[in-house]
Order: sequence, then C-alpha cells, then structure tokens
Amino acid sequence: MFLKVQLPWNVVIPAENLDTKGLVLQKSIIVRLLDEFATKKATKDLGYLLAVTTLDHIGEGKVRQHSGDVLFPVRFSCISFKIFRGEIVEGVVHKVLKHGVFLKCGPIENAYLSSLKMPGYTYTVGENPVFHSDKQPTIEKNVVVRVIVIGTKWLEAEREFQALVSVDGDYLGPLDKES
Repeated sequence: MFLKVQLPWNVVIPAENLDTKGLVLQKSIIVRLLDEFATKKATKDLGYLLAVTTLDHIGEGKVRQHSGDVLFPVRFSCISFKIFRGEIVEGVVHKVLKHGVFLKCGPIENAYLSSLKMPGYTYTVGENPVFHSDKQPTIEKNVVVRVIVIGTKWLEAEREFQALVSVDGDYLGPLDKES
C-alpha cells in the first residue's frame, strides 16, 4: 500500500556550500535532502521511502560550533510503500525452489510463497523448475502471481521487509498473459 507521510529531517550544509543568495541555499538543502533520503531506503514504521513530493518547511539554521556547518531542520512530504497482512498484491517470480517460490513485489525482493500455500500445485524438477496445476496456469520464473500477504517481517540490519504470501483464496494465483 502506498502511504503519503510528512517527515521531519535535519539537513547539514557544509560551510563552503553556504551562499548569501536564498535560492542557492534552498537548492543546496534540497539536493542534500534528496541524497540523504535516497540512502535511507526503508523504515519499520513507514516501509520503503520512494519519493519526496514537497518540501514543506525549512527551519532556521543552527551553526555547529567546531565545523562551521549549518544544520537546518526541514519538514517534507513523501510517498512510501508498505505491505500489510491481508493485503492483495502482485509479484513476479524470480526464484523457484522445491519448497516454494520467491517473488518481487515492488521494492520488496523477498516475498515467499510456500508450496504449502499453493493448494493443487506440484513441484516439477528440471533445468527450469516449475509448479504445475491441472486447473491453474503454471508458476515459473518471470510469471506474475496475485497473492495475499499472511505475514511480514522487518530486518533491521538489511533495512528491508520480507513477506510470507499465499495463493489460497478466490481470484489469487498466476495471472494469464492476457490479464
């Protein structure tokens, strides 16, 4: 799910980048904010930080004593992406294993679909392993699959989410090429 959130941030501008012209200073603050924003990646509460939409407020700068750099408190709006339990999402299969498949759902690289959560599917070994079903299309690498999220996990060290998903439900499963 996409969220629009407002965040406070502290932007530090080195003394050599300061200029008396307001627009040049504002540009330096925006460029620095975007650089720092891009390295943040994700947070547990907000999910993946995707894009800054507006710079809402630039506070009064405070000079740091030892370096001469100036710290500006800013407030901005951004779009984030976070999945929730019970949400229906679509993902692309990028790895097929004996016990299930891994999907990419937007910025989430590891959404795991266990073979136990694929009723009616059987694993077929081969150079390109797949899950076959008599009633549904085959689940294989690069296939788009509509799934329901049954659990999420935040990994602090990697600053990313993992998800456990299922195709057990109405209108879930691999999508036909025409869909």
